[in-house]
Amino acid sequence: MIVGVPKEIKRDEYRVAILPVGVEELVQRGHQVLIQRGAGIGSGIRDEDYARHGAEIVDGPDPIFAQADLVVKVKEPLAEEWPKIRAGQILFTYFHFASSRELTDAMLQSGAVCVAYETLEENGRLPLLTPMSEVAGRMSIQEGAKYLERPQMGRGILLGGVPGVAPAHITILGGGVVGANAARIAAGFQADVAILDINMDRLRELDNYMPANVNVLFSDRHTIREQLQLADLVVGAVLIPGAKAPHLIRRDDLKLMKPGSVIIDVAIDQGGSVETSRPTTHSEPTFIEEGVVHYCVTNMPGAVGRTSTFALCNVTLPWVIRLADVGIETAVRKYPPLAAAVNIYRNEVTNAAVGDTFGLPHRSVLELTS
Repeated sequence: MIVGVPKEIKRDEYRVAILPVGVEELVQRGHQVLIQRGAGIGSGIRDEDYARHGAEIVDGPDPIFAQADLVVKVKEPLAEEWPKIRAGQILFTYFHFASSRELTDAMLQSGAVCVAYETLEENGRLPLLTPMSEVAGRMSIQEGAKYLERPQMGRGILLGGVPGVAPAHITILGGGVVGANAARIAAGFQADVAILDINMDRLRELDNYMPANVNVLFSDRHTIREQLQLADLVVGAVLIPGAKAPHLIRRDDLKLMKPGSVIIDVAIDQGGSVETSRPTTHSEPTFIEEGVVHYCVTNMPGAVGRTSTFALCNVTLPWVIRLADVGIETAVRKYPPLAAAVNIYRNEVTNAAVGDTFGLPHRSVLELTS
């Protein structure tokens, strides 16, 4: 199979979808690997590093999309890439379809097979989403600390306080991978932290290993509103796999918050957990609504490209190899997690959450490939 890796073109995106070791593994198995020139520069990986291990370096994205049977990316295809995608071509990347009807329609019209990192499920977990959730969770506190500074229009709060001055109060909505990683970093800053979730088993689990300055609370409307009055920093960390994130914070709720407080909406790539959130970039990461600083960068891990690339490729490579070795029709039967990852098969939606989000019919990929 011909495997192609284009350079990411999303603004401020520095990750790349494969490491030189991945190229070597694929080439040794008889596959051809095309890498767009400069694709790895943002992660500190040179073209010669890829070429030395058997990749063919090509100029521009056109040869990748024209020749590759399997295109491996990091972020969803952007509008300028849509016309290049061929019917039957396999795209393996983060899609987050529920946040964009336009992208969903474009991929349906392309006839491509869209395999989404974020819905590949194995043993009840999302192994291809986890490393980026870990990065985003840890970054959320790093970014929150920065934007609480007064020159960034924040309240002028030091997360850990100092002797005689109380630390910041941080509210984290969601106790999954993002929320847990955010809480651990926030606790290390000696902030006062609360994690909210609706899963009592998860709250008990978090309570068993979180430090004493992290409290776990059941999430409901009253508790959320109480926490907003206390919070200097709010982290939106709610995930419903494949589906649009629920708006847990409404515009009117922002009036309860202190002027200059900060919201880091990590759920923005699934539509955001705050009604007033809208996608931003690393170049222009924040905006202010109702006196509250909103940070809604859709590719947070892209800013730490080298760390994120290695963390991502560590978990994606085995699945890239499986897709390349046997093709999509065999892979979805031989490897059930890949069946869960297929969101669109040619011209049909195969993920129920995506279909339900947009009111589109959906069928199982196993039915479509039988």
